[in-house]
Amino acid sequence: MSTTQSDRLRGLLEPLVSAKDLDLEEIEVSRAGRRRVLRIVVDSDQGVELDTCAELSRAASELLDESDAMGEEEYVLEVTSPGAERPLTELRHYQRATGRLARLQLNDGTELVARILKADDDGIDTEIPGVKGRKPTARRIGFAEIAKARVEIEFNRKDGKNEIAADSENDILNDMHNEEEA
Repeated sequence: MSTTQSDRLRGLLEPLVSAKDLDLEEIEVSRAGRRRVLRIVVDSDQGVELDTCAELSRAASELLDESDAMGEEEYVLEVTSPGAERPLTELRHYQRATGRLARLQLNDGTELVARILKADDDGIDTEIPGVKGRKPTARRIGFAEIAKARVEIEFNRKDGKNEIAADSENDILNDMHNEEEA
């Protein structure tokens, strides 16, 4: 997608997304056979429900039909939330991941898995789990030190807050919604 088309789509859709108290995370236009696919990824501090995606999809479709932002060629519109393993790239992503494990690749080549305890403008406070009976250790990691970061899915979280069931259910519902629109 060209920068100008991306900018036009973002300028058109961002006010609509913001009006629903959501963050516009990504806009992607790709090819699927003869059609193009416009994928709009949204998120919020509370997550995104399927009904919200459906409402936003209808409103975005109307808005796009009224404009020429997608041109005359056919396209399929998908409105979805980020996947469970999406990259953490913004402060708000780290704040939303507070309490969760993350796999961090640092600029010096070190890779570690740590629980995010707090995120602020400069970096994150983490707890690195202890191994073989050792106690967990606290570590402050500045954003400038982080090359890549992703949330780790926990199947057997000790505090009982297993995420896989909710994340899988949301992914399945989003896939079903996307297939209905296609």
